[in-house]
Amino acid sequence: MRRREFITLIGGAAAWPLAARGQQPAMPVIGFMLAGSVRTRSQQIAAFHVGLKESGYVEGQNVAVELRSAEGGQFDRFPALAADLLRQQVAVLVAVSNDAALAAKGATATIPIVFGMGGDPVALGLVRSLNRPGGNVTGIYFFTQGLEAKRLGLLHEMVPTATTMAVLINPNYSPAENQLRDVQEAAPRLGVQLLALRANAESDFDAVFASLIRQRAGALLVCASPFFFSRRQRLLVLAARHAVPAIYEWREFAAAGGLMSYGTNLNDAYRQLGVYAGRILKGEKPADLPVVQSTRFEFVINLSTAKALGLTIPPGVLAIADAVIE
Repeated sequence: MRRREFITLIGGAAAWPLAARGQQPAMPVIGFMLAGSVRTRSQQIAAFHVGLKESGYVEGQNVAVELRSAEGGQFDRFPALAADLLRQQVAVLVAVSNDAALAAKGATATIPIVFGMGGDPVALGLVRSLNRPGGNVTGIYFFTQGLEAKRLGLLHEMVPTATTMAVLINPNYSPAENQLRDVQEAAPRLGVQLLALRANAESDFDAVFASLIRQRAGALLVCASPFFFSRRQRLLVLAARHAVPAIYEWREFAAAGGLMSYGTNLNDAYRQLGVYAGRILKGEKPADLPVVQSTRFEFVINLSTAKALGLTIPPGVLAIADAVIE
């Protein structure tokens, strides 16, 4: 073999792995699916990045994040969103909401998945157990699905004169019927009648409140749903317009003018999602990371809204509030 040919062959062999490496992502990519719009989740996404940073990762420096959202409560889009992210060769797939987590698990049995969800991940078949999830899935259990009866009780304490209470569920949200069953079981203990209302589009809201007023419901429980969170401003406007005392799941509702909220500290839960995603990027396996259960719950009351509704907050209710918005 002539020397020039030998050098050419060696050069080509050396170039091949370089070219192959050039086809790989320059830095690890996290795929992130969530319900609702990115705009309405901006605070939570920022908290996710705080958690990533705690694990040593900063977007644009040593990790990339590809966001996908199922806006408008279109949860049936999650399988397509998951498939799209897998085509991006993501190193970790973060899925927020029950439907997103189930779609992620259905899309891959090998790529690590970190979920954030309100439903029970064991009951939904995502993990074998909370302590030993097994497989390629772990995450954060927001524990929102089991809180509807507690919210109904708090609403009853705030508005004890309400003998009929309306309950709003999103029938497209997978835990909806369980939510309704929980409050139906709690209502007799409180001595109240329930009016079950359903909405899966913003165009349903006016009819919901018209029915509520027509049937003289004295208060409203808005059950947990990513769709309701993404449309919280419209719900709050209608509750104020019709002077309906209401309780919601997240602090963000009360901060924006809702009467009160009771639920997980959402920003803290998203921060933990970032921590787990970072730990997996560093080499830990989902099967070895126990599912984290949210333990920080907040009861928030908006005093200005209570005053506008003409409500006198019972001292016992005020005493157990974690935060009061003036």
